[in-house]
Amino acid sequence: MSDVAVEYGITVWLVNDIPAHMFYAGRRWRVTDTPTRIRESIWSAPLQDHRGLYGWRFQATDERGESFVFDVHRTEQDWHVHRTYS
Repeated sequence: MSDVAVEYGITVWLVNDIPAHMFYAGRRWRVTDTPTRIRESIWSAPLQDHRGLYGWRFQATDERGESFVFDVHRTEQDWHVHRTYS
């Protein structure tokens, strides 16, 4: 099995600073569980490049009913999907 990295643009909408919706990989997603905050200690990331790295883990469901768990983190400019789980 190989690990393939594919980059897509992502937009995350927050309600009271908590993810509620996102647009990712050409699909609209609705957060369908209680998001869990992730701190930089969870991910191995060089501190000099990701000072203040934080993110969220949450399940999201698209309009067709397909659900995934997403690990997303905020950079200075935008959001990034670190990993997805089916």
